[in-house]
Amino acid sequence: MSLVIESRPSELQYIERVWRSSSEDVGRMMSVATSHWELVFWEQSGRMQAAVLGPEPRASQAPVPGDAVFFGISFALGTSMPHIPVSRLVGGNAEIPDVTRRSLWLKGSAWHVPDYDNAEAFVLRMVREGIVDLDPVVPAVLDGACPDVSERTLQRRFVAATGLTQGAIRQIHRARQAAVLVQEGVPAQEVVHRLGYFDQPHLARSLSRYVGRTATQLGARDTTQPLSLLYKT
Repeated sequence: MSLVIESRPSELQYIERVWRSSSEDVGRMMSVATSHWELVFWEQSGRMQAAVLGPEPRASQAPVPGDAVFFGISFALGTSMPHIPVSRLVGGNAEIPDVTRRSLWLKGSAWHVPDYDNAEAFVLRMVREGIVDLDPVVPAVLDGACPDVSERTLQRRFVAATGLTQGAIRQIHRARQAAVLVQEGVPAQEVVHRLGYFDQPHLARSLSRYVGRTATQLGARDTTQPLSLLYKT
């Protein structure tokens, strides 16, 4: 049983990460909560499929197509597709029809199917043709800026661009950081101190909700059910 995942960051402001994976005798995985939406392609038994996956507000078990190859583009926070509001995709997905190994249709135009090495060129075309947009306020606020807008306006823009509130994004991000630290062998009490949890029970609840694993399971590298992509930010 294995789910091999490889990923890389991107210098393009619209992309958080590009990844690819393959499955072998894996029926289900634990899908870790994520605040990013993704464009995912997978091939199984010679058939190519694609879908837009929305943000995941909590961890959940997800089926994995057997003996399949996957490729995905995880989009940066604040990036959205205006014709498919991300708020409608939270915890769900939208299938892209009529995909072949070579082409797909997006908003009435034919596109070459992207791959791990040319994801940036594909996304830049999406930007040029108005399929993808970026609200610069979202990454600015997450980096600590204080824009001159009301709190209500700010929350509305966050939800419109990400499907989630600021608070939900920060909690998901912190839990994913905690999971990576625990997997690296950092003691739970140290993780609590570094990331600002109240205490170890608070950390435990966060990991259970957003990662679907206890600190003990993460530290032991429990492989009974593989995890979706976790990485250092």
